[in-house]
Amino acid sequence: MQSYTIGQAARLLGVSPDTARRWADAGRMATHRDEAGRRLIDGRDLAAFSVELARAGGGDEDTSYTSVRNAFPGIVTAIKLGDVAAQVEIQAGPHRLVSLLTREAVEELGLEVGMEATARVKSTNVHIDRV
Repeated sequence: MQSYTIGQAARLLGVSPDTARRWADAGRMATHRDEAGRRLIDGRDLAAFSVELARAGGGDEDTSYTSVRNAFPGIVTAIKLGDVAAQVEIQAGPHRLVSLLTREAVEELGLEVGMEATARVKSTNVHIDRV
């Protein structure tokens, strides 16, 4: 499972690294240390926290999250696989994006909950890029 540094988690959550560090210090985000002593957040834990944070109305900072060229970098929070189709949810800061795509595409991208991904929006289509 992929893990994220405090800085990476902050970027995915749409907050400053200081805010993410305070959340980790307060026990709001579970962390562990790697062999180099860096604090890391498990991808599944970060995915769950990002959904909880979005439902609660965002972070401590009053900043807006905007897209550049309609790209929304975030974290995969849910995957529902059918026989042919799949539904992938990405939490990109305060934005929840849902894309319907083929099961084959999800498997080829190797998408999993907790993985970093970018949702690209064009008109009414949402494309998922694996980071």
